[in-house]
Amino acid sequence: MRRRRTGKRMSKWFGRVIIFLEIIVFVPIFLLVLSNQIIRISANAHLFDQIEEIPYNKAGLVLGTSHRVRNGGPNPYFTNRMQAAARLYHQGKVSYLIVSGDNRTVYYNEPMQMKRALIELDVPESAIYLDYAGLRTLDSVVRSSKVFGQDSITIISQRFHNQRAVFIAKRLGMEVVALNAPDVAPDRSDKTRIREWFAKANVFWDIIIDRQPTHLGDEVHVGNSIE
Repeated sequence: MRRRRTGKRMSKWFGRVIIFLEIIVFVPIFLLVLSNQIIRISANAHLFDQIEEIPYNKAGLVLGTSHRVRNGGPNPYFTNRMQAAARLYHQGKVSYLIVSGDNRTVYYNEPMQMKRALIELDVPESAIYLDYAGLRTLDSVVRSSKVFGQDSITIISQRFHNQRAVFIAKRLGMEVVALNAPDVAPDRSDKTRIREWFAKANVFWDIIIDRQPTHLGDEVHVGNSIE
């Protein structure tokens, strides 16, 4: 009898452990997939692959990334974004470009590298505004509204990144569209795509805790003065 009771207890304990493991494994996976799908579906109607189809906005927001990869070679994400932003400007779909990126140290300056690349693509310096405090996508989007005064904006990045940026902009009540820059070959983007899954999920955590940009600052009047 004691052996049967012990066996039943072990069986119950084992069953509870299995249920617990299922919860801690499958619930996070479910939430990860759900958050990604919500953002993708919500943003889809605001994304454009063709410049001819995208509506005009006064300013475009170019989201930053490093111009070099770890081995020192050119970063195709950066190159494709700059080329897309330049084409958007030259086709008259925006009058100004806000280049927003990380400038945490004197040795790393994404906005300045973006400005240099755009000037090489014949975008005039007078049309480029530098946002040195775009430490995260959230910061870049919020600052485009609260610092640069744009309630309607065109975002320029790759599709997977635009989805998240557009979702954030819509949450702020902004009128937003996005131009999808050409993507990168799958064999060169696996790590980026995996990080993006978690970045999309993190958007909802930012909403829950009401996360704000690390820096705001004085308003910049786009079209009136150059920083």
